[in-house]
Amino acid sequence: MNDNWVDAYLARIGAGRPARPDDEALRDLHTRHLLAVPFENLSIHLGEDIVLDPEALVAKVVGRRRGGFCYELGGAFATLLAALGFDVELLAARVFDGDRLGVPYDHMALRVGPWLADVGFGAHTHHPLRLDARGDQPDPGGVFRIAETPEGDLDVIKDGRPEYRLETRPRALEDFEAGCWWHRTSPRSHFTRSLVCSMLTESGRVTLSGRTLIRTVDGERDERELTGDAEVLAAYRSWFGVELDRVPEVAGRLTGRSGGAGAP
Repeated sequence: MNDNWVDAYLARIGAGRPARPDDEALRDLHTRHLLAVPFENLSIHLGEDIVLDPEALVAKVVGRRRGGFCYELGGAFATLLAALGFDVELLAARVFDGDRLGVPYDHMALRVGPWLADVGFGAHTHHPLRLDARGDQPDPGGVFRIAETPEGDLDVIKDGRPEYRLETRPRALEDFEAGCWWHRTSPRSHFTRSLVCSMLTESGRVTLSGRTLIRTVDGERDERELTGDAEVLAAYRSWFGVELDRVPEVAGRLTGRSGGAGAP
């Protein structure tokens, strides 16, 4: 990739090139990414390949103006941060489902210096969290806490409930291929059983779950069923900036031939 992609990526999220890779710049880039790039698993239900390669991820987010799930969003954001001079490491996590943990490499998050940055978990933090803090960390997305486990991992807790268990050992992007494959192919994966496109807004969140448009504005939730493919395609375009030539559908995608990853 030539240097032009960095400026194109920054333009995609409405950010200027930071003067230095400091905490303030990270916070700004993190929030802008959430406001501009949707969390979505559309590729799974459109039969599109998912390639965990920095160039392919940047091409999807920037060139095609799409989003993705944790591996795609985290991988693309890590590529941008590294190009801007940030010290970035990929961390693996397992997502809590009640008291149970998901498969290994269930989720990807980033360690950026002393910060946990996560732009690929859907409704989560708006700002990075301090990995070395053990008290409450208030955020517009909730009250978060980082807690150590007896095994040396870190539990990320939101509003008193554990979200995921984070390993502290750095990983390579290719380490997540098995987890991505499982989520894209297994009928046990929530991504092979659901269709979601969701993005933070200045006043709340907008989500297209199947054909249900859900808008949360200043705490008030509104749901509306969309009728007809044209209305669904228009919603993807107007709310998320996603241009599709056909409506993705979940039906027929439980055969183990395609699927998804991350956490909504």
